[in-house]
Amino acid sequence: MSVEEKVARYRAVSLHIKELESELSQLKEELHAYFDGRFGENQKGKAEIGDYVVQRQIRSMDSYAEENLIARLEELQLEDCIMTVKKPNKEKIDAALTLGILSGDQLKDCILHKLSKALVVKEK
Repeated sequence: MSVEEKVARYRAVSLHIKELESELSQLKEELHAYFDGRFGENQKGKAEIGDYVVQRQIRSMDSYAEENLIARLEELQLEDCIMTVKKPNKEKIDAALTLGILSGDQLKDCILHKLSKALVVKEK
């Protein structure tokens, strides 16, 4: 297979994946609507449909609204429940580099360089 044929195949497969993901999303939506109607909204259920057994699971996750929680903990004088996280301030570091307060050499072993690859194939 030539490089041109591989590029054409890559493009075709990529478009096909997008179509399949769209169709899968639509089918999920319709099946969730079916389960909502049969078992109740956001309720788990199990149904035998033709040759298939379809089971819907409902997962629930709780998370904290961090700003509100920190304010509440401070009101309750529970600062021990608040973590102080040290993080570099990129804006101030960039400013210090620009002003010459820091040099690139001083930070060279502190900088992680990451690369990512991406292909974009479009028809002409």
